[in-house]
Amino acid sequence: DDDGEVDAATAADAPTAATCEGKSAQPLDAVWTLDHAGMARTIRVHVPASYDPTRPTPVVLDFHGYTMSAQAQEDMTRLPAKSDAEGFISVTPDGTGSLRGWNAGDCCGTPAQTGLDDVGFVALLLDQLETRLCVDPRRVYSTGFSNGGFLSHRLACELSDRIAAIAPVAGMMGIDDCNPTRPVPVMHFHGTSDTIVPYDGGGTSGFRSAVDTDAGWAMRNGCDAATTESFANGDSRCMTHAGCDGGSEVTLCTVTGGGHTWPGGGYFPSGHITMDLSATDAMWTFFVAHPLPASP
Repeated sequence: DDDGEVDAATAADAPTAATCEGKSAQPLDAVWTLDHAGMARTIRVHVPASYDPTRPTPVVLDFHGYTMSAQAQEDMTRLPAKSDAEGFISVTPDGTGSLRGWNAGDCCGTPAQTGLDDVGFVALLLDQLETRLCVDPRRVYSTGFSNGGFLSHRLACELSDRIAAIAPVAGMMGIDDCNPTRPVPVMHFHGTSDTIVPYDGGGTSGFRSAVDTDAGWAMRNGCDAATTESFANGDSRCMTHAGCDGGSEVTLCTVTGGGHTWPGGGYFPSGHITMDLSATDAMWTFFVAHPLPASP
């Protein structure tokens, strides 16, 4: 009979669902303010219309580039619309400093120069999300553009117990010591004609290259060095490492001739924007395949 199956499914959800007791419906769009390190931090939170305060819901953190804003990031990535289609919560914070950035190691601006604890801010934000909303703690993901992509790499290194997978766009690994406690799935997007964070590395801050960033994650995750093609369309091609530990995955998506832009995204004034690949669509498919492993 079907009752046994329903009971088994309910039992499997029970430990997570229990954390959502007493949660209420939320406005579809809100701007939260959190105090951290003596600063009021603002965060745009988009809750999909399908949100059920009794059902644990995935979260995608989306970090803007240096000098940008949360609003500009939403306009470029269109993650709130994707959130409505797929049923996840889209969370887009604002950086700090007069030019708005993140301390992602190599990059960028005042937050990096002053050693601001943006990882601590994200940990506090995750605590608040779990307090206010019915969040599935095994399905919290991070993406970001440029400086925000750098930050996603750092979060995978330093919050690997809470960030299930990352998908940075046009942002490299920016710290020297990356010691995640588990293999973290990574999908990295980069254009070969990016003049701001160059594909081959270097630039004004001596950034790592996209290939070195990808290879570093493959090594950390115990993947094979060799890659196979997992996506190809027009100017866009994704190459994936096999044999990664713990069911993780490392993929580098390269846009030949792509600028410092979001593949498939909205306007950004620096180079070619491909429409042969949607980073937003591809990363959501990747995220769905890679929740945090269940606790033993």
